Amino acid sequence: MSWKSLKRWWQVKTGRVDTPIDGEGPFWILSLAFHLLLIAILAKLIMPNTSIGDIFLTADQPAEQIFQEEVDVSLELDFEDVPTDDINNEIEGAMTIAEAPAISEVIEDPLDLEMETHEVGEYSVDNDFMAATAESFAPQAITGSVGNSVAGAAGAIDRLTQEILLSIEERPTTIVWLFDQSASLMEQREEILERFDRIYSELGLISESGHSAFKHDSDAPLLTQVVAFGADFSVLTQDPTNDLDAIKDAIRGIKTDASGIENVMSAVKKSVQMRRKDRTINRETRQPKRNVKIIIVSDEAGDDLNYIEDAIQICNRVQVPVYVIGVPAPFGRPETRVKWVDPNPEYDQSPQWAIVSQGPESVAAERLRLDFTGTFGDLDMIDSGFGPYHLTRLCYETGGIYFAVHPNRDSKGRVRRWQTKSYSAHLQYFFEPEVMRRYKPDYVSDRRYTTEVEKFTNRKALVQAAAFTTTGTLDTPRLRFEKLDEGRFARQVSEAQRAAALVEPALNRLYDMLRTGESGRSQERSLRWQAGYDLAMGRTIAAKVRAETYNGMLALVKVKKKFSKPKGNDPQNNTWILRPAETTETGSQHRKLLDKGKEYLNRVIEEHPDTPWAMLAKRELDTPIGWAWHEDYTEPPRPPEMRENNNNNENFRRPQGPRELEMPKKRREPPRL
Repeated sequence: MSWKSLKRWWQVKTGRVDTPIDGEGPFWILSLAFHLLLIAILAKLIMPNTSIGDIFLTADQPAEQIFQEEVDVSLELDFEDVPTDDINNEIEGAMTIAEAPAISEVIEDPLDLEMETHEVGEYSVDNDFMAATAESFAPQAITGSVGNSVAGAAGAIDRLTQEILLSIEERPTTIVWLFDQSASLMEQREEILERFDRIYSELGLISESGHSAFKHDSDAPLLTQVVAFGADFSVLTQDPTNDLDAIKDAIRGIKTDASGIENVMSAVKKSVQMRRKDRTINRETRQPKRNVKIIIVSDEAGDDLNYIEDAIQICNRVQVPVYVIGVPAPFGRPETRVKWVDPNPEYDQSPQWAIVSQGPESVAAERLRLDFTGTFGDLDMIDSGFGPYHLTRLCYETGGIYFAVHPNRDSKGRVRRWQTKSYSAHLQYFFEPEVMRRYKPDYVSDRRYTTEVEKFTNRKALVQAAAFTTTGTLDTPRLRFEKLDEGRFARQVSEAQRAAALVEPALNRLYDMLRTGESGRSQERSLRWQAGYDLAMGRTIAAKVRAETYNGMLALVKVKKKFSKPKGNDPQNNTWILRPAETTETGSQHRKLLDKGKEYLNRVIEEHPDTPWAMLAKRELDTPIGWAWHEDYTEPPRPPEMRENNNNNENFRRPQGPRELEMPKKRREPPRL
């Protein structure tokens, strides 16, 4: 084996351009080289033959001159038969490598750049070898930050500015902004535009102070590229730029996508591929040329979530963290109602509400829907403390940050509908991020989530129960019965009894589902799963008792209940209203079961204060479990008035004099947000 072949062997095996004996060194290096050659020869004789075989290289110029050229070179080999075992190497004595993909994975990736090759002797040499090496030897991504809640996009931009400055401290950085094209983001884009000046002004201050970050590379320390996505993917600045006016013009030029589709994961994959060359390893510094960060601005969960694994994989392979300026997911619900006011003042300006997909915060819903209470509280939307699951997981697993932005976040107490800001979801209650971070969802793949749920009987029971209550079988009970005539009253009560007869078996089945998890509850260590299971069990027991006593109260009013005599000139009451009460006229046979339910609910309040689970448990306990009948009066419908027809002109309206009439503005339906 020639010296040139040995040097090339070293470079291919280690991914390093320089060998240990390059440059001036002591004479012991020659001895080391001799022994290395001897070991290689012995290994050749001892090791069995492989499918790759021997490699011989020929060149028209010395190998030293080849690697002194400006173009990076490498050997293009087929690694498909080589096992992809975990590799642990040191780069510069500091970087630990784990789970490095084989180089063939990079070449076969359909998103890879086309590689330019040149012939050198008998083998083709690949200019992108060092880029492939950067990905193969990339460290694992650190976990990102979740549970970050702010009242406006400006707060998120301020934090992102710090992240950008830290990145520039390390090396020049390229930021790719991904804006979704929904109509509901127009105001937020303007708010972000106002903060761009701050990012670049802070960079200017650092530059004037002679900060060392500006001496790392002759390239601009910060470049920005703007991309818009909806159903399609549009690059608004073809090349990254530091021209602030061009960046702002690109953002202002984003067009609304009327389809309402947001293919966010596909946009992430394409953006990483577009900037992949920035992560090419510099052969002199042995570091990537630039850092790359992706910042997504969106107010939905996304429509192509089945591509999340691909998006996470390519981001971690190329080492690109993802940040999201998004919205909070509603607690345990997939959709919210977003307030929309027509932006055109020529049209009706009264608020309208559009259903938008912004949740849930976990893989599967972990909150029951039980409307059978008479309080209708399960129709309320409250803050989960986290963003939509898949987008938040994308940030978490790539080392980025998810910012949950809602303008009503700083409100104290309950947020009313009229207080909700335009283009925002109506979330009635918010919770402190410092508390909610302890209840972080499990940010794992859907498959692993299912596997983990199967291991714990309480988790499996909760997920099954939550899915069961979304089928619509547990309808809100009828609580008002008008006795204007006996036949109609009897029909109303009978219909309510039939509905209750359907609800009772469903609640019994729900209770049986959750009881299968009682044995695993004592072993549960996750605060989130503890609170979720206890709340579900306590609420299910309360609903079960309510349903059974409700049916008994209907039977009672149908045959026994009589209206009390009116006082003075008051009319005779003719309506029965059923309201929650601490006691019930059907007996106390449910007392033991009810005590068990209250025990679960009180445990949630005591062990998980200031959380959505505690709030819902308290609301459940504040609503009496029993029922009581109350009397009321309903005005009977009046018969149609008889109109005289005497064939004179008095039946016709006389023409009115001229007056100013204000025509109502035309009303437009909300677009797909």
